[in-house]
Amino acid sequence: QVQLVESGGGLVQAGDSLRLSCAASGRTFSSYAMGWFRQAPGKEREFVGAITWSGSTTDYADSVQGRFTASRDNAKNMVYLQMNSLKPEDTAVYYCAVARTGQAMSRAPTGYIYWGQGTQVTVSS
Repeated sequence: QVQLVESGGGLVQAGDSLRLSCAASGRTFSSYAMGWFRQAPGKEREFVGAITWSGSTTDYADSVQGRFTASRDNAKNMVYLQMNSLKPEDTAVYYCAVARTGQAMSRAPTGYIYWGQGTQVTVSS
């Protein structure tokens, strides 16, 4: 059974940093692109960032470009999202996801087949 578990969320102040982790189990994901999404109350799930299977290429939403960094450790089946200079508008539930087989990095939720349960990030002003 495939399982993704996010951790590392919490309540922080504006300007602080957090590092989210996503632990994958049930299969090896080293051949798959991974993505990070977030969803704030009353809003649709939105793309945050993505990373290729090798970790050599990343893509970010304009709203987080330069502040967030995705990385992965395929030996540990882990994906990370380093979030710096957090803003109140970053408040949301953050999800990691596994891209569909053969799918390169995608900004659309439909490009991903497995999802974690999410971790709450709250940034106070």
